[in-house]
Amino acid sequence: MDIKPLRYFIAIAKTESFTQAAQQLGVAQPAVSMAIKKLETDLGLTLIHRADRNIGLTDEGKKLLLHAEKIIQATDDALLEMSELKGLSQGEVRVGIPSMLGSYYFPPILMAFRHRYPTIMLKVIEGGTWQLQKMLENGELDLSVIVAETLPDSLQTQALIREEMLVTVAEDHPFSQLERVSPDAFFDEELAMFKEGYFHRRIVDKLAKACNRTPNIGFETNLIPLIKSITQQGFGISTLLAMVIEEDDKLITRSFDPPIWLDLGIAWRKDSYLSKANRAFLDFVSEHGRDNG
Repeated sequence: MDIKPLRYFIAIAKTESFTQAAQQLGVAQPAVSMAIKKLETDLGLTLIHRADRNIGLTDEGKKLLLHAEKIIQATDDALLEMSELKGLSQGEVRVGIPSMLGSYYFPPILMAFRHRYPTIMLKVIEGGTWQLQKMLENGELDLSVIVAETLPDSLQTQALIREEMLVTVAEDHPFSQLERVSPDAFFDEELAMFKEGYFHRRIVDKLAKACNRTPNIGFETNLIPLIKSITQQGFGISTLLAMVIEEDDKLITRSFDPPIWLDLGIAWRKDSYLSKANRAFLDFVSEHGRDNG
């Protein structure tokens, strides 16, 4: 079977459009339509519903999609490995990094990596941990930083850093007089939180569920400077990693009671070929994590 039609088929499934799939692939739309028609003829099955402008997969198409994605991923891995056997000097690393770490922990690591490996291209995707995990599982990322609390069997991880989630308040907030803050006291306050899908928010939601409390979220934003500003001015409190707090932030941090620790790791797909560029990045980041642990 020619795998090119499978690439076309996957693009159509994701975009739900022949036109957008063709644009994404950089080919003419008639070529996409002809390839899919031939694929259906060869298989003797209808794979795509073509009702007016609504494009969708048939039940047979949905089953083929599962196999097609695995075939394309395996083919791309094989081609990459064969290229590297020829002594490929350049490479690309597609890594997902959660916002908090992307802003405060990783910039010096990324710059140092580029200094050591100037021919390797770095593509950094910033987002929520669960969004990044799904992108990793789907082959859209090579590596991703994740919170290693629940790891699917399809992923393998290497420990990176251990960080404490700290209650963060203004300097004149009553919590500044405490050594630790109980979850109940925390949830009595109005909160400035990250949006759903980010580990910062997931930890708070998980804690609230365990305490049978409903968080009073007054501000929801992924902008760390805005969370800091809201907290500084006393319009709410938050919880941030210690690495995020700087001396001139005019913020006070306290541990939860009991303390909440996050184990952060860097993950990759077990069944995929990890390129030399990705292995170099993985080793570099792990080495840096040990040096700063």
